[in-house]
Amino acid sequence: MKLVIIDYGAGNIQSIIFAFKRLGLEAVLSSDPTVIASAEHVIFPGVGEASSAMRKLREHNLDRLIPDLKQPVLGICLGMQLMCNRSEEGNTAGLGIFDLDVKRFDNSVKVPQIGWNQVYDLSSELFEGIDENEYMYLVHSFYAPLGADTIAKTDYGLSYSTALKKDNFYGTQFHPEKSSNAGAVLLQNFLEMKYQPILNI
Repeated sequence: MKLVIIDYGAGNIQSIIFAFKRLGLEAVLSSDPTVIASAEHVIFPGVGEASSAMRKLREHNLDRLIPDLKQPVLGICLGMQLMCNRSEEGNTAGLGIFDLDVKRFDNSVKVPQIGWNQVYDLSSELFEGIDENEYMYLVHSFYAPLGADTIAKTDYGLSYSTALKKDNFYGTQFHPEKSSNAGAVLLQNFLEMKYQPILNI
């Protein structure tokens, strides 16, 4: 099985690589569009700032490639946020996969949210074998509101989308690679999803 992690300078790469090693899989780290397009599964990671991250994606033409991928794609944290239409962080245009605009938490809660929080209303095969109200690890100041693509929710001052799905695209605001056994189950579920690699790019 070929798993590719998109390399664009995101900050949580090594923890993701180690998480898949624990599942018995060696991931390939690449910014090459041909390598990414030929993968069976793609991880779109992200720890950082939205506008600079999008700039790095454009430098490698990955902003055009990612929305056209046909295999299962999992965006993590900022990766998920960049798959939305826009982000208030730097007033940044995203990839437009999920029809949502990412917003910043208001001053009624401590920002960033750091630590373990519950996920609920789980409604995807991504969460098979994971209990309602399971705890996952989060570090973020911005969030995706609830919408048609929401497949899991978390509460932090308000209810927001902690996971999204549209077609072959998935996103989690939490970090499965840092979420103990439940996170490992989610990553294994992702690996078991079917794929359709892109040809002749």
